[in-house]
Amino acid sequence: MKKIFLIFSFCLALFADDATTTIVNQGVSLPKIVVQDASNLSDVNLQNQFFKLMVGDLKVGATFEVDSSYYQSSYDGDYTTNLASTPALIVRYEVSGSKNSSMSLKTKVLNATNGSVVYESKFDMQDGNKFPFLAHRAVAEIVKSLGYSDVDWMNKMILFSRYTSAKTSEILIADYTLTYQKSVVNGGLNIFPKWAGAAQEAFYYTTYINGNIPTIYKYNLSNGGKSQIFTGRGMTIASDVSLDGSKLLITDAPEEQADIFIYDMRSRSKTKVTNYPGIDVNGNFVDNDSRVVFVSDRLGYPNIFAQDIGSGNVEQMVFHGKNNNSISTNGSYIVYSSRESNGEFNIYMISTQTDYIRQLTAGGKNMFPRFSSDGGSIIYIKDSGYQSAVGIIRVNENRSFQFPLKIGKIQSLDW
Repeated sequence: MKKIFLIFSFCLALFADDATTTIVNQGVSLPKIVVQDASNLSDVNLQNQFFKLMVGDLKVGATFEVDSSYYQSSYDGDYTTNLASTPALIVRYEVSGSKNSSMSLKTKVLNATNGSVVYESKFDMQDGNKFPFLAHRAVAEIVKSLGYSDVDWMNKMILFSRYTSAKTSEILIADYTLTYQKSVVNGGLNIFPKWAGAAQEAFYYTTYINGNIPTIYKYNLSNGGKSQIFTGRGMTIASDVSLDGSKLLITDAPEEQADIFIYDMRSRSKTKVTNYPGIDVNGNFVDNDSRVVFVSDRLGYPNIFAQDIGSGNVEQMVFHGKNNNSISTNGSYIVYSSRESNGEFNIYMISTQTDYIRQLTAGGKNMFPRFSSDGGSIIYIKDSGYQSAVGIIRVNENRSFQFPLKIGKIQSLDW
């Protein structure tokens, strides 16, 4: 049995380059920053929203100590105007346009000591309804230009399924704060959406034909077209996509009990990976697509296992808890949700290369974790009973944030 060390998220120790143990910003003094709004929009509500997005993105980036106070300034005005604190840097921006047309954003970063410009750029967006991504893009570029770890994941869309009524759900795309939301698939029960690749041009999802036949479809975001990929039995889900996009990991139950299969998109054929007279679900590629991790009831309760592709040898990955489920992978890392003895669900992270476990949440029902494209952040569902929220964990920075879904409950999500 593996020797397991529980490393909680408040641990002060630093180890080697292993995200299951390393906390980068613990005890570090971050540079102070203020945000100045030089905009003059006719839509005051939009102007206020945009300011909150700029401030929020800088906070979530976990690179700066951000002053949340609202400051106004002309774009080329005095750099010390009405500052209540003494920051190291000033982010000044001017957004123009409207949600009904295109929008533009000018932004620059000033050295608060002498007013010198250390960064300046302009961004344009044709669809003003997507204005949150204008803020996300600007902050990501600012952080990168100043030499900090990039937060390009802010530019990625979230894909999620939301229940609308009994046995009915829709699939939406959104920014990570849920400020922008757009329904793209509706009518019937549409569940478990999964991006088809890093470009986020298409996604897979499961729907039910004639109310009871589970079918995986691929939806193209550019033209709204969809194509039928696979019809299965019982629980049928596309749970992961290979790095080159050519293979899917599918859960299917052709013989009543669910197993994991690899579905080749080019040959339209499936190959069985697991072979157990019980339940194997939620397969995810790991270790450069050479292995599959999955959830199985082999121990009489849901737990995490791994298996080399083409081999029947199965390795138990987790040795705590009696209900470990809902996994996601990035490189050699695995995150999963685990039910505690008090009925709460918390998110943990492990690596296939070490024996350490790191607990990432504490308290409540924290479900369905998903890695960002760079592996440095994790998104998850925070369930409070009657409402869902999207949670963001900044893994190395040891910070977390939540963004509530105001209407409905999230069934599943992908990033």
